[in-house]
Parts: sequence; structure tokens; C-alpha cells
Amino acid sequence: MFTNTLYTQDNLFVLHGMNSDSVDLIYLDPPFNSKRLYAAPVGSRAAGAAFKDMWGWSDVNAAYLERLIEKYPNLGKFILATKETHSNAMAAYLAYMAQRIIEMHRVLKDTGSFYLHCDPTASHYLKFLLDAIFGRDNFRNEIIWCYSIGGKSKRTFGRKHDVILYYSKSDAYFFDAAGASIPRKPNSHMKSGVDEDGRDYQEKTDKKSGKTYRYYVEDGKIAEDYWTDIESLNREDRERTGYPTQKPLALLHRIIKASSREGDIVLDPFCGCATTCVAAQQLNRHWIGIDIEQKSSAILIERLSGDAGMFRDFIHRTDIPHRTDVALLLPSNDVKTRLYAAQNKCCNGCGSEFDLRHFDIDHIVPKAKGGGDYYENFQLLCASCHRIKGDRPMEYLMTRLRTIEKSHAKISFGD
Repeated sequence: MFTNTLYTQDNLFVLHGMNSDSVDLIYLDPPFNSKRLYAAPVGSRAAGAAFKDMWGWSDVNAAYLERLIEKYPNLGKFILATKETHSNAMAAYLAYMAQRIIEMHRVLKDTGSFYLHCDPTASHYLKFLLDAIFGRDNFRNEIIWCYSIGGKSKRTFGRKHDVILYYSKSDAYFFDAAGASIPRKPNSHMKSGVDEDGRDYQEKTDKKSGKTYRYYVEDGKIAEDYWTDIESLNREDRERTGYPTQKPLALLHRIIKASSREGDIVLDPFCGCATTCVAAQQLNRHWIGIDIEQKSSAILIERLSGDAGMFRDFIHRTDIPHRTDVALLLPSNDVKTRLYAAQNKCCNGCGSEFDLRHFDIDHIVPKAKGGGDYYENFQLLCASCHRIKGDRPMEYLMTRLRTIEKSHAKISFGD
């Protein structure tokens, strides 16, 4: 797998082409479904970069909906309920995110950690997705990042925080207490002193047990789950590229130091102006960034030369990788026979039963979209469905979704 690599491509296709259990830490700061259009101002380093944060079903890749529904049926029901209780746009956004988070979970190592940056607009909906995909027992923290910069309303309390949902892949996750530490501040409830080696400390005595606890100031303390010591970027900040929604390097430094070691691989599938990539390089980690925006590569080169303090060669790819952790299996009569039995002699599209000779072997995810020649990516289609689908999964899968709708309590993902 390529590291220190920026992919300019749809992250769903890149993720699908990555090996399982291949990255140590994932941080993502995706669109929040804020119903806004974002663009970098003219004259800024990121001028020309833009993205929309408003959603419809055209943003959801139909090629992956079947897999989502079959593997996580409760997610389908939840997304349908969201469509009814909130909006069609929120349901489409959650379907879009669920497709990608499923792939992120697959590529994350068992010792890995996952941080999803969002705001109160969708954080509670996204937490349900993460509970379903990662398992609620692997939820670690809801981190509240507080800041003061930005506009204020006269009709509500100031909206001055984001939410970072922290999950692990398993209970064997890596966490560095030293990397997660912040400086200790004077505490009126604790006694201050200096030991025989000249080290400042704070200590307190438990009233019930009489036991004294001593904490050395130089060691700091593990940060709480509300972060008030990292400010958002102002317009004059040296880090500022002009990229909409840019986050400060200090925020990524804390996450990367807490949940990865030097030499580990950090992935940001919505890397934008490449803050995660720059922070990872500053901290001697390898990184993989993905962003569909063409401007990201130019910003990354400039930031690696400036903000990272050093320039190292990186790979810029606009193609889609292909997995090397699965056995290459070319279509054959043996594969066709196995699939025929697995599909109960039925077409994986229309569901009709045919003799073996009437089926064609097809890629569930086309090679051009990150799919490969391995058994899990093969299916049998009748001649009619195969002709309709071709290399365009949308047409075939919309037909297939009507079949799935009947078998999953009429879950509908259409407008």
C-alpha cells in the first residue's frame, strides 16, 4: 500500500480498493449537512476550492446500497426513520456517510482508533451509525471542542463547539496517556509543593482513606473530554489557507499523539486542505489523504514545504488502488458453479431462477470503481440484468433495490 499519498478521487472508491486492517488511525472532518455552499475566498492559498454541504439521493452511490442493507439491516430502518422524522436530505447524508464508514471500519487495524469530527447538526444521528458499525462497546468518548471565534446570534446561546466521536476497532486499541496530556493548572483544592529534586507537584489527601495522591506538574494530566485550550483559526492566523472549515494543527496533533505511534499510518478520507497530512508528517507518521477536490494537491505541496517545516516527496494519484490482501481469482466455471449454489440458482439482480448456462459472472463493484477479481466481488446475473447493468451499477442496483425493498419491510432510499 502506498503511504504519504494523496488521492484525488471519490473516497468511497479509494477505500474499497485499500487492504483490510491496513491503517492505525482514521480522522475525518466530513461535511456536516449544514445546507451551505463553501468556497475559499479569492486571494487565499486555497482560492478555487469549494464544496457543497447539502444532500440529495444523487450523492448516494447505489453500487454500495445493497451491501449496506444486507449487512446492516437496522441501518436501513434507521435511515428510513430519519427520512420521516427529520428530512430526506438528512437520510441521504446518513446513507452517504454509512457507505464510507463501513469501508473505513474494514481498513482500520484491530488496534486502531477512529475520530469523526462533526457538529450538533448531525452528531446524534452519526453516533447511531457508529454504534451499529463499530459496536457500542467500542465507543470511547464524545469529545467537545470549544472555541470562541465566529459570529453570534441574538436569538440563541452562542454555538461555539464541535463534537468529535471517538471509537476504537476493538478493546485492544492503542492510547498514549502522555500524548493525550495537557499542562496542569493551579488548583485551589490541591496542595502545591516542591520535592527534594526540585520538581513542582500538586497533591491531595482522600478524606475517607487518608491516602495522599501526588501529581507532578511537568507530567501534565490526561485531557478531559471537553477541550477549551485549542482555539479555532482566525482570519489572520499563519496556518490559514482560506479553505472552508479548516481545523488547527494543534487539534490534530493531540489526536495523532494520543492514538498513534511514530511510523504508524494515519488516514484522512476527507482531507481538504491537508491539515491531517501535515500534522502527521510533523509527528513522523505516515499518512494517506483522500479528497475529491482538485485543489487539495496544490495546497498540500505548499503546506508540506511551509507548515510542516520540511518537504518530503509524496505520491499524488488520481486512479483507484486495488486490494492485494485478497486472493486473485479469475472468473471460471468453478467460480460460476459456486456462485450458482450460493445464490440459490437465482439472478442477483431480478431474483429469477434460471439454469446455470443462462448466467454471466459479473463484478458487484466494477473494476473502474475499486472492485477486483476476488470471490466476494463476483455475482451471477441473468443476461437481461447483465445487459442493463453493464459497467454502470446504478441502473442495475436500482432494479435490485426494488427486490430488497420487499424483503426488508419496504425500506426505500428514493426521493
